[in-house]
Amino acid sequence: MGGVELDPIAEELLATVRKELGYREKSGQHTKFGHWYAGHVGDPQYKNAAWCDMFIAWAADKADIGAYVGQFAWTPSHAVWFIKQGAWTREPEPGALVFFDWRGGDSYKGVDHVGIVERVEGKKIHTIEANVDRVWLKRKVRETDKVVGYGLPRVVKANAELSEIRTTQQPFPLRERREPPAASPLDALGGPLALLAVIIVTTVVVAFRVAGRRGGHRRLTRPWNAPTAPESPRSPAGGGGGTGEAPYHPEPEARRARVPVGAAPAKGGPTRRRPYDPRT
Repeated sequence: MGGVELDPIAEELLATVRKELGYREKSGQHTKFGHWYAGHVGDPQYKNAAWCDMFIAWAADKADIGAYVGQFAWTPSHAVWFIKQGAWTREPEPGALVFFDWRGGDSYKGVDHVGIVERVEGKKIHTIEANVDRVWLKRKVRETDKVVGYGLPRVVKANAELSEIRTTQQPFPLRERREPPAASPLDALGGPLALLAVIIVTTVVVAFRVAGRRGGHRRLTRPWNAPTAPESPRSPAGGGGGTGEAPYHPEPEARRARVPVGAAPAKGGPTRRRPYDPRT
């Protein structure tokens, strides 16, 4: 192979197709490759269809590399598959699938034949193709002016492995990548120690306030067995005190003698002066 080292997929594919060289289709364009493909996709019409691409699908399946080579019967769809896989090129290499447009176009839409590159010599490619010269599976030497492009199975595999790494390998174990807990109003208080300190301080403050209220109530309330102080007249302007004195009860209105301002005091009664009397 000219000293060129092949990748494993190219080796497997070429080794499989070489064993089929010289195969010739039966009457009615019937082939074992079309028969296999019809059963594979569940459509009997492929038993007697053009078989250049069905042969490649059969060989890839037999070599267990169908996921990287692709399994198609219609060549334009196969070319599009390589393009979508990012495995499309204009440079030939052994093991690549070569797509032809016999009209010389450069679009995948015009692809009407496919083969496998066996080796490259200058501007010519040596291929293994099915359904050529009407009925044969054989080697061909081709110019590249009718080539639209090449599909690279090795690149399909490399891209698939890279995609698998990106989707399955995590930089950290899953348990270390848990979602953070939802925000809580208690977050502003800090950690558990800070929260405990706030609870203790709050409890102490509340206890002191309760104790102060109870102490004030005891000071304002006469004990049940405390002696009652003798009644003493008090000014109506005063309130109930905290000295143990009996509360002030003003005399009824009928029992108090009102002395008009300037009137002579009753006999034996208190003397009432005029307001702002200069004699006082």
